[in-house]
Amino acid sequence: MNLTTIDYQIDENCATVTLLQPYSNMQMVRDLTSVCNHLEDECAAPIVVIRGSNGHFCRGINFAEFNPDAPMDIHGFNKWEKMCVRIERLPKITISILEGDVIGGGFQLALLTDFRIATSDIKMQLPEVKIGFLPGMGVFRLAKYIGLGHAKRLILQSKSIDAEEALQLGLVDLISDDLNNALGATLARFSPVNPTAVQLARRLLNESFHDSFEDALGHFLAAQHRAISQTSFLKTIKKEQPS
Repeated sequence: MNLTTIDYQIDENCATVTLLQPYSNMQMVRDLTSVCNHLEDECAAPIVVIRGSNGHFCRGINFAEFNPDAPMDIHGFNKWEKMCVRIERLPKITISILEGDVIGGGFQLALLTDFRIATSDIKMQLPEVKIGFLPGMGVFRLAKYIGLGHAKRLILQSKSIDAEEALQLGLVDLISDDLNNALGATLARFSPVNPTAVQLARRLLNESFHDSFEDALGHFLAAQHRAISQTSFLKTIKKEQPS
């Protein structure tokens, strides 16, 4: 992979994606899409960590790529959302490490992950509506995390929140300025990772917001059948059998 906007490193248990520039652009979308291909098809690491660099996670979209004198289209936004869905549905545990500014697209990226570790100095904000456009599918995801009232306040007022408020709202799972120890402890909490069970559980949780109980039960039984047919589950129950 020829990556120019991100760094991608893998060890036995964790793949780390580091955003190398403060603002997102189409090259970053292409680079993240390439990494998703590798994570899905070749990478055996069960956990993915996404982090920023130079004291910030991501400050949002780079408007330098927009030409205000040319007709506007949504092609780039569509590419961004497709990439977001890829990250959100990875058959791995995803963790974001949030430092400094977590703005716009950075906020959206954080919402995609299963767990969020933040330093005490973060600032989270979705400023898009006051600029005159929309914060991507943050308009869909945010209310699921924090409820409709809080989501309206953050999106329509473009309210900036700090680490403590983010923790209270459930947008951050852990605050620590010792990121290495916090990450190590978090990796231990999620291990061992069974990719199929993670992917199925995440999907059922997301569907719980709109499915009826009857539909959810059918989806659960199909997912459970798939889960208990996996080698990882069969090996586990064999270990638990009395000798």
